[in-house]
This record gives sequence, structure tokens and C-alpha cells, in this order.
Amino acid sequence: MAQAYLDIRNLKKHYGEGEALLQVLRGIDVQLERGEICVLLGPSGSGKSTFLNMVGGLEPADSGSIVVNGTNIATLPDKKLVEYRRKELGFVFQFYNLVPDLTVQENIEVCAYLSKNPLPMKPLLESLGLYEHRHKFPHQISGGQQQRCAIGRALVKNPGLLLCDEPTGALDYKTSKEILQLMEEVNQQYGCTIVIVTHNDAIRHMAHRVLRLRDGVMAEDSVNEHVLPAMQLEW
Repeated sequence: MAQAYLDIRNLKKHYGEGEALLQVLRGIDVQLERGEICVLLGPSGSGKSTFLNMVGGLEPADSGSIVVNGTNIATLPDKKLVEYRRKELGFVFQFYNLVPDLTVQENIEVCAYLSKNPLPMKPLLESLGLYEHRHKFPHQISGGQQQRCAIGRALVKNPGLLLCDEPTGALDYKTSKEILQLMEEVNQQYGCTIVIVTHNDAIRHMAHRVLRLRDGVMAEDSVNEHVLPAMQLEW
């Protein structure tokens, strides 16, 4: 049987020592196929962001394996981790972290230079709805457009894996649905595997797979038999 695109086994992580010891992840097992949209739910403090940061190679594991496209990133040295983040990974945060003195197009191009096989700029800007705004600076566009720019910056590298940490957390209802629809289109157009961390339970209905963390363990790992288009979501 072929290995899943993302294959995580017995992943553990703690912070602190002695009486201050906090077990954040207590032996997580997750397998995602290439091209799946996965929504990761759970209350604050359940380990969602820690999980995402470990898959993103930003935090080390105490033990366990994180195999992405055949490579166990949990055992990679720092130099190889940088290569992994450059070649395989796109990261979208709740806060856009755009460079204020660069235009929309320049913010995206910064990451294009990191890839040997970047996506063409004009079609990407058009698919993001940003082509007409490409010469504007971040302060000249809306929050939703800034998040689209942040998504474009992550996508331009042509990553196999797109990690999204509360990507709609700072957005209003209408703009949130537009961003989720964009992610849906990105998944269909570019075939990247997407993991969305969110507090919003309604977003689960657009995902192929739903994960729920609670107290450091995977309380739910289910396949969604009836995937809803993002624009039909309500909350």
C-alpha cells in the first residue's frame, strides 16, 4: 500500500519541566492523501498551532515521525529543514505579515525567487483577484485582499503542502467565505494538500477530512462524505 502524502506517527511534544511540565501532544497519528483539504479543530490550548508548526518544520518533535512526501522531516538537520520549507511548504497565518514597502506583486515575488519552479505571476494574480491591485501597497488594499496576497505569497512557490493557521480569524463573515472559496479553488487548480487550523466548526463541512484535537490527543479523525462548497457554509 502506498504511503500517504502526510504520514504522522506517535507524535509527542511537551513544554517545561517538573511541576511546570505541559504535555501538548500525546502521541498523534494522522495520514492525509495528496490533494486533500483537511480542517483541524479544537479549543485554545489543545495543541493545534503546535501541531501545525511541527508539520511546518518550525518546532522540533520530542518523538515520533512526520513524513511529508516520503521524507521524515522530524529527523532532518536545520539546513535540510530550510530546504523542506522552501520547496514543499506554503504557510498562511492569521496576520498577513506583508512587507509594507513592497507592492502586492513584489510581496508575492519575494517568495517566487525561493522556488525552482514558481507559478506564473500573471495567472496567479488573476486567480487571486489581485491583478488590478498588483501595483498597490498593503495599506492601500482591504484586509481580505491582504490575506489573498499572503496566500499568493505561499502559493507562488508551487508547494505540495499549504498550512493555514486561522486564515479567516481576522476577517468578517463575507470576506472569510471568499477566502475559503479561494482555498477551495487553489486545491482544485493546483492540487496542493491543505491543512486549515480554525476555531470555526462550520468550516469542517468544506473539508475532505476533519481532525479534532482535545487535550493533546486526536479526538476525531473522520472523512467527510458530503463536502459542501465554501460559499454554502453558514455560521
